Amino acid sequence: MTERLITNARLEATCFNPGQLIPEDKDIPEIAVAGRSNVGKSSLINALLGAKLTKTGQTPGKTRSINFYRAETPAGTFRLSDLPGYGYAKRSKDERNDWQRLIAAYMKGRESLRLVCHLVDFRHGLLKNDRELQEWIRANGKSIFVIFTKADKIARGKWRSTRDTYIRDGLYSYDVPVITSAEKKEGVKELGEFLVKFLNNIRGESQ
Repeated sequence: MTERLITNARLEATCFNPGQLIPEDKDIPEIAVAGRSNVGKSSLINALLGAKLTKTGQTPGKTRSINFYRAETPAGTFRLSDLPGYGYAKRSKDERNDWQRLIAAYMKGRESLRLVCHLVDFRHGLLKNDRELQEWIRANGKSIFVIFTKADKIARGKWRSTRDTYIRDGLYSYDVPVITSAEKKEGVKELGEFLVKFLNNIRGESQ
């Protein structure tokens, strides 16, 4: 059995408004997970953390909070921040504005936030609001790493060519995007390895 790289994961805080945001800790780097509603974010987080900490199968766009999870890795402790999904058309304008205010309050000026993992449905690639999110994240000085989800919906033989097509079409990613399927547990180990390597790199920079 393969040893897990991410262990002892637990929910640390749930924040519905900027005033509830968990204080930063300079010794604990944060990695955010963002993506469109129904992109498979909850399923992938559960698979990555090795625990059913987020609810799956709920109505798209239902989550309106930032959930902070704390976990251990060979590279030390880190926080995973689960951002509410975007792009759900049935939400009112006021609700979408609340989402924007909460994410902006978290994203801007938060030094402990070192990476935003941008989940993208492998069947569709980057849609208009995915590209808008990437531009906004970059404008706030944060690094982006693209993670393709729901790869089981595409024939395995087409994975590499599909990924390469999306890369040629233009996207921002810290490294070559990883291809995942939470349902089949595909790519989860590779994602964990990437995150541990990333955490080791940034800890090395601060020493």
